[in-house]
Amino acid sequence: MDPSKPLLNVLIAAPRGFCAGVDRAIRIVELALERYGTPVYVRHEIVHNKFVVESLKSKGAIFVAELDDVPDGVPVVFSAHGVPKAVPAKAEARGLFYLDATCPLVSKVHRQAERLIASGHHILFVGHAGHPEVIGTFGQVPQGRMTLVETLVDAETVAVPDDAPLAFLTQTTLSVDDTAEIVAALSRRFPAIQAPRREDICYATSNRQAAVKAIAARCDAMLVIGAPNSSNSLRLVEVAEREGTRAQLIGRGGDVDFDWLDEVRTLGVTAGASAPEVLVNEIIDAFRTHYDVTVEKVVLREENVSFKLPRELREAKPAA
Repeated sequence: MDPSKPLLNVLIAAPRGFCAGVDRAIRIVELALERYGTPVYVRHEIVHNKFVVESLKSKGAIFVAELDDVPDGVPVVFSAHGVPKAVPAKAEARGLFYLDATCPLVSKVHRQAERLIASGHHILFVGHAGHPEVIGTFGQVPQGRMTLVETLVDAETVAVPDDAPLAFLTQTTLSVDDTAEIVAALSRRFPAIQAPRREDICYATSNRQAAVKAIAARCDAMLVIGAPNSSNSLRLVEVAEREGTRAQLIGRGGDVDFDWLDEVRTLGVTAGASAPEVLVNEIIDAFRTHYDVTVEKVVLREENVSFKLPRELREAKPAA
């Protein structure tokens, strides 16, 4: 113990950090660089985390906004959030070799959307406008066959076609509680609306939110490690605040606001699904410059999910 420093008890939530879909997407870029050499292009951020993106850049990945920015003759990877059908179609028309790093749980939502449209349904999609996952999902179906529902107010007022059965799907990284309220409103307004066979909000999103709830009441404040454009990280901040605990999103150890932590004696820490564990350790080290720190890991449940890599990366490397 260091008597010159105030005590800080840090409760680290688990599960936290990388999910199976994020881990798979990053591995796809790393293996593509190993197999095909540099450069490998990536359309959009592979996952929403600056540290991860910069790390991959240092290995030879080049991140671009659109397929038009990718030159001919180089591999391109599509991000974990998924892309509209038009993107791989355009890549194929150009003869580009591409690897699709879309999270399999996002792909599951895409296939559900296709099946519902094929059976004549109109889809109400619960999600956040402008998020890459939402853009990608809307890009799976013909225009006008899906309507976005962002809020409870939207759920209470959305207009639907009179001539089509209804179904709903959701973005995978939403607030579990907010989504339940929206779905309840839709089900009340449209009793025949068809629900997904299984909940679309992914296991990692649900688990990380539940882990925050498990420790929030014990904490004076919470820090969520993640990027400001990371939907699942922002939802973790909201979950903590809903539990009555003030919370803040933070990127790295150098971003710690020690004034904000004044008088905090028990601090909760978690990380969004695209934030690596190295950033958790970095922030704990930053605390130690100001506090005498004790660390307690609070494990709600274990995660043992993994997803297969694309076939091209599982096959033996062609002989030189």
